[in-house]
Amino acid sequence: MITALLIIHGLVAVALLGAITHQTLAVWIPARTKSGSFFDRFRAVPPASFANAIVVLYTASGILGAFVYFHFCVDVMPALQRTRHWDALGLLELKEHFAAIGLALLPAYWVCWRQPHADKCAQARAALTAVLAFIVWWGFLVGHVLNNVMGFGS
Repeated sequence: MITALLIIHGLVAVALLGAITHQTLAVWIPARTKSGSFFDRFRAVPPASFANAIVVLYTASGILGAFVYFHFCVDVMPALQRTRHWDALGLLELKEHFAAIGLALLPAYWVCWRQPHADKCAQARAALTAVLAFIVWWGFLVGHVLNNVMGFGS
């Protein structure tokens, strides 16, 4: 059961990673011309179209991560402590704190993206999107590092 939850958590995290990356690039480096290049088409997607999906995916990833975290604390963390992988555990602590900060930022993020063409929120939208992108990328990479240190279910 826990393996299925971990796989679903990973799939939701990959979808979230794609959505937040698309939105961040579209906000910070918008496409200026109608070029046929892949990178220009990648950035030309309207960034507001990702906002609701990002909120739902971030919340779902957090909930699934909480279920997986219980198994991690009971089965994997003691092994990491016995083998003195303090750096990996420190990365996990940062991941937890960043994820909580991101969860607290979601309401402000969603409010800023409700009216995407209002110029009064443009800087706040860009900043909140960048912070969430950092948090999502950090969590994704740290999750892979921790999985590679001991392996799942070791």
